[in-house]
Amino acid sequence: MNWRRTLVILWIANFGVMAGMNLVIPFLPIYLGELGIHQLSTLERWSSWVFAAQFVTSFAFQPIWGAVADRRGRKIMLLRAGFGMGTMTALMGMVHAPWELLILRFINGVFSGFISMAISLQASVTPEEEAGRALGILQTGGIAGGLIGPLLGGVLAESFGIRHVFLLTGAMLFITSIVVLLFVHEKPVRKEGRKEKVKGGSFLILRYLLPVFLASFVTQLGVMSIEPIVTVFTKTIYHGRHLQVIAGLVVAMSGIANLIGSPLLGRLGDRIGQKKILIFALCGAACMYIPQALAYNIGLLLVGRFLLGLFIGGMLPSLNVLVRKMAPERMQATAFGLNSSATFLGNLIGPLLGGMVASIYGIRSVFYVTMSILVMNAIVLIFNKSINHPEHLNIDVDTAES
Repeated sequence: MNWRRTLVILWIANFGVMAGMNLVIPFLPIYLGELGIHQLSTLERWSSWVFAAQFVTSFAFQPIWGAVADRRGRKIMLLRAGFGMGTMTALMGMVHAPWELLILRFINGVFSGFISMAISLQASVTPEEEAGRALGILQTGGIAGGLIGPLLGGVLAESFGIRHVFLLTGAMLFITSIVVLLFVHEKPVRKEGRKEKVKGGSFLILRYLLPVFLASFVTQLGVMSIEPIVTVFTKTIYHGRHLQVIAGLVVAMSGIANLIGSPLLGRLGDRIGQKKILIFALCGAACMYIPQALAYNIGLLLVGRFLLGLFIGGMLPSLNVLVRKMAPERMQATAFGLNSSATFLGNLIGPLLGGMVASIYGIRSVFYVTMSILVMNAIVLIFNKSINHPEHLNIDVDTAES
C-alpha cells in the first residue's frame, strides 16, 4: 500500500471534516438565539451544554469504536464517523427547540472519531521511520480546516442563514466520506484476528500506555484552558478599529504556526526520538505563555501566540507516534481510541478549568496556570522510564497470552 497516497487522501478528508465541523460550532450561540433563548445567562448556560455534549459521548465511545476497528478494519469506522456525523449535523439544521439540538449533539458524539481513526489508519500503513513526519503532516489537514471553517461559515451564514450552514456541513461530511469510500484502501483484517478474544489486551494497553494517555489529557487540558477566553483577553488590551478581525487573528495565529511546526517537529522526532521532541515542545510552549501573560499590546500577544503554535505542533504528533510504537499491532486502533478519549476529556475539562481560574484570580492568571500544567507534564515524562525506548514495549498479543 502506498502510504504517501493514503496520506494525501486522508489529509483532504481531515481538512473536509474539520472545515465542515467548524462551519457551525462558532455560531451555536447565535443559533440558540434563533431557537428562542434570548436571556444572556440562559444563553450562556445552553451554549455550554450544547458545546460540551458532544465531548461527553465522544469520550465514552472512542475506545469502543477503536476495539471494533481492530476487528473489522479502520476504513469502515471512518465511514461510520463521516456518514453518521453528516446525518446528525444536517438534522441540526431542522430543529425547532434547544433540547432537540442538545440531543443531536449528544448523538453526534457517538459517531465522532473521524480524525483519530484517520490517524490510526495512517499510522498502520506508514513505515516506522516516517511516522512522525506523516502524522505531523496529517495533523495540518485538520488544522487548516479548523482555520478556514469559521471564516467560510461566517460568509455562508450571512448569505444563506445558519440553518442552511448545518445542511451544507452535513453535505460536506457526506462528500468527504465518499472520497474515503472510493479512494482509501486498507489491507484486509486477518480472519483469525477477528475471531480471537485478547485476554488481558486492554490491561496491557493501559499498563504501558497510561503515561501517554495522561500526557495527551494534560496537554489538551493545558492548551484548551486558555483558548476559549483568548478573545476576551484580546478585548482587554486592544481598543482600536476592527476588533473582531484582530480577535480572529489572535485565535488563528497559533493555528497558522501549527501548520509549520507539525511537519517540522514530526520529522525531527523521527530522527532524535518522539519523547525528546515532546518534552522540548511542552517546555517551549510553557515559556511562550509568559509573553502572552505580560502582553499589554496586541503585537506582543500575536508574537506569543505564533511561537506557541510552533511548539504545539510537536505535541500531538509525538504522542500519536508513541501510541503507534508502544501498542500491540493488533490493538493499535483500540489504543488510538483510548488516546482520543483522553484528548476529548482534556477538551471538556480545560475550558472549565480556565473559566474558573479566570473568574477567581483574573484572566492573566490562566496563562501561568497553563504554563505550570505543561511544565509538570514535561517533568513527569522526563522521569518516566516506560517510554524511553517505546519500541521495546510493543509486545505481541499472542506472546502476552502465553
